[in-house]
Amino acid sequence: MKKIYICFLFLLSIVITGCSRSSSKTPVSRTGFAFDTVVTITVYDDQKTAVLDQCLALCEYYESLFSATLEGSEVWNINHTAGNAAAVSYDTAALIQSALYYCERSQGVLDLTLRPVAEEWDISGQMEKASGNTDYEYYIPSPQTLSGLLAHVGYQNIILSDSTGNVMDYHAHLSDSESYFVTRTDPQSAIDLGFIAKGYIADRLKEYLLSEGVESGIISLGGNVLLIGSKPDGAPFQVGIQKPFGAPNEIISTVQKSDISIVSSGCYERYFIADDDKKDRAIYHHIFDAATGYPVRNDLLGVTILSDSSVEGDALSTYCYLLGLDKGLEYIRSLDNVDAIFVTKDYEIIPSYESENPR
Repeated sequence: MKKIYICFLFLLSIVITGCSRSSSKTPVSRTGFAFDTVVTITVYDDQKTAVLDQCLALCEYYESLFSATLEGSEVWNINHTAGNAAAVSYDTAALIQSALYYCERSQGVLDLTLRPVAEEWDISGQMEKASGNTDYEYYIPSPQTLSGLLAHVGYQNIILSDSTGNVMDYHAHLSDSESYFVTRTDPQSAIDLGFIAKGYIADRLKEYLLSEGVESGIISLGGNVLLIGSKPDGAPFQVGIQKPFGAPNEIISTVQKSDISIVSSGCYERYFIADDDKKDRAIYHHIFDAATGYPVRNDLLGVTILSDSSVEGDALSTYCYLLGLDKGLEYIRSLDNVDAIFVTKDYEIIPSYESENPR
């Protein structure tokens, strides 16, 4: 499978463990590389191998819609259609509607128009340059540069409308038979759906697998894991959460769950370390503060969200990371049917729930 490049900002590894064979259902998997991460789809039914190939094909389809870097994608077209409305498919409209909803819900802490800031930092690009050049000096944008870019950041600049020009708000019903358009009211703004796109895709893949009669399976898109049912013997899946800055597949905690979304965000997958005035060794990572344009600094290394919806988990894992421990805990505890596991800078594991079994 070809490599698919999308600027998804919130990548964190989750390791699936304990997936033993059942006497009646043999697990089969397909692995590819998409969304700048390893994609693995597993179903516990060796008679349904065709659905695995279709899942990887669906990943390529969604890349052709959601990539901010692939010329001709729908998101690329939005960002390069100055002053005019860009036509988008139902899926892109639905994803943008969800993104705008979480931007509003977070009061702008999440913002889909942070792309110019992310491009200025170019965390992944700088990591690649440094990997081949020991003398590479990391670029840190100045406050003045970031202030200029932030003048064009604001999710309110993005308008989703239907073919008659009606604005589709966060709760409007979208139809896959309707045509939709996206307008940037500020032509210097640009969108990136990385904080939510993998969650949306995982949810769509699960819908497809359920429609094909899959009763037990695992969708893994890097830091997004979506469980279908339980293991064929009725036992829950065991999901290991990657230790921040640990070795590959080094687990810091595990949960045993069935039919649930588990999504993690953190500062340790895409980052570089630089000296601030030679006094403060700082981690510059890919989760940006929409108020300052700098990578957020707080008391957390990572957040894992357990919820019914992967798109919700994707948005909330980033939001709670941005909020920090105290505010993140307070927010999660105000929600129904959502739990979180916080990992602090001291590697303390703090769940939002009191019992041993969340949700």
